[in-house]
Amino acid sequence: MSTLRVTAEELTVHEHPNADALELAQVGLYRAVVAKGTYRTGDFAVYIPEQAVLPAALIEELGLTGRLAGASADRVKAVRLRGELSQGLVCRPRALADADLARAAKEGTDFAELLGITKWSPPVPTTMAGDVESAPDLMPWVDIENLQRYPDLFAPGEPVVLTEKLHGTASLFTYVADGGRSLVSSKGFGSKNLALKEDERNLYWRAVRGHGVPEVAAALAARLGATRIGIFGEVYGAGVQDLRYGTDVSTADTPPAYAVFDVSAEIDGHVRWLDPAVVLEDGELPLVPRLYEGPYALDTVLELASGRETVSGRGLHLREGVVIRPAVERHSPVVGGRAIAKAVSPAYLTRKGGTEYE
Repeated sequence: MSTLRVTAEELTVHEHPNADALELAQVGLYRAVVAKGTYRTGDFAVYIPEQAVLPAALIEELGLTGRLAGASADRVKAVRLRGELSQGLVCRPRALADADLARAAKEGTDFAELLGITKWSPPVPTTMAGDVESAPDLMPWVDIENLQRYPDLFAPGEPVVLTEKLHGTASLFTYVADGGRSLVSSKGFGSKNLALKEDERNLYWRAVRGHGVPEVAAALAARLGATRIGIFGEVYGAGVQDLRYGTDVSTADTPPAYAVFDVSAEIDGHVRWLDPAVVLEDGELPLVPRLYEGPYALDTVLELASGRETVSGRGLHLREGVVIRPAVERHSPVVGGRAIAKAVSPAYLTRKGGTEYE
């Protein structure tokens, strides 16, 4: 899940092809449906992204009572309005009536706290929960930002790799060479430096043990001379989220489906991010599907973000999206961290009856 920031943005306004009273206000590559005549190209307004939870007073001010997502009708979610995808909200809250939005856009001011906007936290099912303990040695994961918010993250023609983004739940595994310890966590607990105590009923531990992740991590640490190894995988399939990828519900004898999407290693005191397809030997662990390797082109990314899943080999349902990373790991000044991003399928965002667990 990407970082929540509520910022002032310069708008590009487009006609709505199917509604005379509506227009499309573009922020980055996102477009939000707005009332016609409210904004002009070059205007500045506040952009509230998807997964933002709004306070009741702001919801009422914006005229959105009862129109947002979630049990409390307070969460921003992608919707289709008269056939056009609308992602996020574009507005000018009264609390910022005296703000210089052009200057705020230039400085990257975050208005989330001032406006009382928070980030939505997905519910945690019982199978993904458990007793936790402090884990200072846990290898951290990072939020992947959305390419549509940061369209300049990659340069045209830059060599990149695109992998399929699976709809499951992220498993964080750390192998500590000193003592051969194994630490397992979820994205939510991992962000708090907490690890799940081993429990045969826990989904993450079942996946890690069932696919032999500790043994693979130990072998990789020996090959690389690493003091710690991080293996990050998606646990997916029947019983995890609504997209099943042709799997059956796992049992005590069959672990849940699992695919590695990233690897990190601490070598000589420095943490390095590594390509799983390069550092893991053939057949050691299942990997997320690799969809493209070549020069970066936005059209290619957006095309591959949609379509059918490839995990089952049968295209059983829609694809969630893709993850984009450079062929050679690098830092990005655009996001102030790893150069890595996701692009999500519009069909996935607007599907009915979808689950979104941590």
